[in-house]
Amino acid sequence: MARRGRKSSGLELSSEERAALEGMLKKATLPQAIATRARIVLMSAEGLSPADIVERLPCSKPNVGKWKRRFRDGGVEGLYDLPRPGAPRKVVDAKVEEVVKLTLETSPKGATHWSTRAMAKRAGVSQASVSRIWRVFGLKPHRAETFQLSTDPYFVEKVRDVVGLYLDPPSSAMVLSVDEKSQIQALNRTQPMLPMRPGQLERRTPEYARNGTTSLFAALDVATGRVVGRCYRRHRTEEFVKFLRLIDRSVDRKLDLHLVLDNYATHKAPPVKAFLSRHPRFHLHFTPTHASWLNQVEGLFAILTNRQIKRGSHYSVPELESAIQEFIDAHNEDPKPFRWVKTADEILDSLARYCGDLIEGERANAIRTSDSPD
Repeated sequence: MARRGRKSSGLELSSEERAALEGMLKKATLPQAIATRARIVLMSAEGLSPADIVERLPCSKPNVGKWKRRFRDGGVEGLYDLPRPGAPRKVVDAKVEEVVKLTLETSPKGATHWSTRAMAKRAGVSQASVSRIWRVFGLKPHRAETFQLSTDPYFVEKVRDVVGLYLDPPSSAMVLSVDEKSQIQALNRTQPMLPMRPGQLERRTPEYARNGTTSLFAALDVATGRVVGRCYRRHRTEEFVKFLRLIDRSVDRKLDLHLVLDNYATHKAPPVKAFLSRHPRFHLHFTPTHASWLNQVEGLFAILTNRQIKRGSHYSVPELESAIQEFIDAHNEDPKPFRWVKTADEILDSLARYCGDLIEGERANAIRTSDSPD
């Protein structure tokens, strides 16, 4: 008989304690370590076990137990670090707060973001101190990410449809994530590559000759990770219908086929609709616009780019297509599916919080703009 783990005892929080913890998490200047401790306490109060908390937060089970004990003994103040022996800090809390606020709310003259040297000069501290403060608060001004919010009027319905297929696929059916990686260039380096050696990275010239393009049509079985793929020289409705016929031949006739696709016009053209009318086992499910992250085959394309295309040198289109097919064959020898864990409600809640952050950011920018001198 399998042993069962101990049931989590949880925590009892008063309304004042809960409000204090939630208020801490709203502070932009709260160190990440303190925020994690506050989340541990809140999740424990909700009845989550240490194992569940470890899955959601960057911590270990001993850490969960430690900060629960510290909270029981010292309340909210117990979540902060205790005084440590040694020489007193030279950078006081007020200076730390100043560095964080300057980083978050201002930009240096003649630049879009702060560097450690520029911030050190502006705040009157050492460059090493700025680096330590940024690490503690998780600030990385030199990095930025892109995002694109979907404006699809049926965004919610499409998210629920696609995620429902991933988490609860229909019986006697196969769910395929389908897309095209178009205009893959056969690039040949103009000079020989210097191979990697001990103490020296591989070296390649940035110059290349263009030798044509190809487009990869791929269908990823979300249950097994296996891929049906074919390269075509052109990217038209005609090629897409050919690829649908390839899928039809490759999959057991007894199975219905549910295809997750983006909103590219080729996928909705009259020849495609005619094919679907003749093959009723095909069912198309479209992702929202600007939501390619919802199509699992995009992850396969990223792996293909990093492992086979990005650092490759291809002297012709057939040679490039051969390299792509080699990647697919190697992948199918030991396929591994992507593990989809987010429910539709969790995705929508996350996007709602993100939109709230955007609104708050716009308000803060408007206030800073109105307060700045002309």
